[in-house]
Amino acid sequence: MKVLVTGGAGFIGSHTVDLLLKKGYEVRVYDSLEPPVHPRRGKPAYVPDEVEFISGDICDSSKLGKALQGIDVVFHFAAYQDYLPDFSKFAFINDGGTALLYELIVNHHLPVQKVILASSQAVYGEGKYECSNHGGQYPSLRPLAQLMNRDWEIRCPICQQSMKPVATDESQTNPHNQYAVSKCAQELYALILGKRYDIPTVAMRYTIIQGPRQSFFNAYSGILRIFSVCLLHDLPLPIYEDGQQLREYVYVGDAARANVLVMEKEEANYQVFNVGGSRAFSVLEYARILLDLMGKDIELNLSGEFRFGDTRHIISDMSKLQKLGWEPTTSVKQIVREYLDWIQTQPEISNHYAQAAEKMKQMGIIRKAT
Repeated sequence: MKVLVTGGAGFIGSHTVDLLLKKGYEVRVYDSLEPPVHPRRGKPAYVPDEVEFISGDICDSSKLGKALQGIDVVFHFAAYQDYLPDFSKFAFINDGGTALLYELIVNHHLPVQKVILASSQAVYGEGKYECSNHGGQYPSLRPLAQLMNRDWEIRCPICQQSMKPVATDESQTNPHNQYAVSKCAQELYALILGKRYDIPTVAMRYTIIQGPRQSFFNAYSGILRIFSVCLLHDLPLPIYEDGQQLREYVYVGDAARANVLVMEKEEANYQVFNVGGSRAFSVLEYARILLDLMGKDIELNLSGEFRFGDTRHIISDMSKLQKLGWEPTTSVKQIVREYLDWIQTQPEISNHYAQAAEKMKQMGIIRKAT
């Protein structure tokens, strides 16, 4: 069986490629090697020699069409991620690229047997909360005026009482930003077109995936990359809001196992699956894990800054994926250790986030509460 992995030189894609090869599949990678994820533009050294590599843009019909020739299964990881308000870019690349993928399969009668789409927990926005008076709620984006007053918690839209976050299943989406909207649209294209044209399709809603190869050039790369680079430069950790935000973290190898599992399981067809962690951690709790592992005594910088549009808490209900036989197996401490071992072998570990943060402040994405 021959597998195409779009974005296969990227973070989750490359680890999925490794596992596919280990299990005996023939693999072709299609990747444009775009900055900031791939600032050097060349094929990363971790892409195995036995992989057939094709350089191309996901929106290039001709090149993508060639990459699809002779393919049985497609993992679609190619996507645009950032905090910047490039609204049309999210739509053109993420949604347009997904629509083009199915267009080529259908119009050229390609015998693709399955497509696995990389989606995101971001499609839930704030996810599900429980109000003691009004039960389950799916709240909207927190108003700017609330955040400016350092009122961080989610409030019931009916009675305005603070609510408790609960595990969010796959039944309802509520995207709050351009990236999340594009991921929702990708899912719609993939699942609707897949059903209509008998192309078994699966969408994977990842929580925060972490591990080696996670780019430290990309401001979107998340807490592990940002905190690690700051600590390596003995800089304060940027803690937004009050640091009590809850998040789950999953090892990239565990995510790769989930990807290959749904590829091999027919009962996963036309389904959406959460890929979450074993438990939720607060940002402050996570920061202290890093400080301990690195042996650092650096202040936690609670400046009152926040990123407008950020989710307060999000916890995934993984019961659907667990029923297929998957569980996260790698602890957060082990994830952090492995990432720190990897990042310290890399050249040019510059604090790229400082420049990105300044740009986000200028654009009103990062603000300071009064």
